[in-house]
Amino acid sequence: MSIAAPSLSPSRSPVGTVPLGARRRIRRGSPVTPYLFIGPFLILFAVFVLAPILVLAWSSTRQWILGFDSGGFVGSENYATLLSGKGVLSEEFWRGMRVTAVFTALSVPLLVTVPFALALLLNLRFRGRTLFRAIYFAPYVLGVAVVGVLWHFLLDARVGPVNHLLGAIGLPDATAWTTSLPAGWVSLVGVTVWWTVGFNAVIYLAALQDVPGELHEAARIDGAGAWRRLWVVTIPHMRGVLQFVVVITIIASANMYGQSALITQEQPGGATRTAIGYIAQTGMRSYDIGMASAMSMILAVCLIAASLLVNQVFRLVGKV
Repeated sequence: MSIAAPSLSPSRSPVGTVPLGARRRIRRGSPVTPYLFIGPFLILFAVFVLAPILVLAWSSTRQWILGFDSGGFVGSENYATLLSGKGVLSEEFWRGMRVTAVFTALSVPLLVTVPFALALLLNLRFRGRTLFRAIYFAPYVLGVAVVGVLWHFLLDARVGPVNHLLGAIGLPDATAWTTSLPAGWVSLVGVTVWWTVGFNAVIYLAALQDVPGELHEAARIDGAGAWRRLWVVTIPHMRGVLQFVVVITIIASANMYGQSALITQEQPGGATRTAIGYIAQTGMRSYDIGMASAMSMILAVCLIAASLLVNQVFRLVGKV
């Protein structure tokens, strides 16, 4: 006598399997599923990024007196005052913008190239490289207050160890690192590079480890030396990372405030006071929130323009 094999009905399935209809529902999912995943980010972005920008734009069109919005809507009057170049506020603000431009022009090339060279060295295989990576990144975990107070003491012209060390090796030992120019620029740029070099170096190091070793091996077989491999293999493969580092470094340098406020204390005579310093003084000391907001918006527009310019340059270089 033969026994017929049991047939499986569409409504029933073996243990461990999923019905066809359920599989289709799982595969398709719900239309709202993607929004549920990105929802927390959108909420945080709206609260901590979008809302402050909107409040800043709104404040820049109001007249604030002693911190109170008692002057009402003034439209573009604050912007017109700043862009006119006339008046104490406008002159001081554009003076701060020039100081910001000088610091950015001096610091960005170093903060792009020095970490890259450091990352190339730390990417080599040698004993203790993990320790060296930690040492170079360690200053970045310090706050700007710690860095500023520390280097203000080290660079003090009278009791600072830096001048004593320079005198001990026969170099000029009376340099006013924090109260004169151009020594003040050397102090600000040098300390900033020492403090933040590890951050960009870590980004470069991660990108270097992502470069396929087969490309270097093929170039080596073709007779390319170390410098040739750097220019034809490493840098083209890291173009996107280089673009990202240049943009974030420009933005960070243009927002420099703590170093000048603590190391040079904006000396001599406010010559190292950046645009952020004038914005802070206008908004937090003079309580002119409307004018400070307009200054911030102008600085933001300049940074957006600089970022777009950098992106365009990298796009053109990539086509060459």
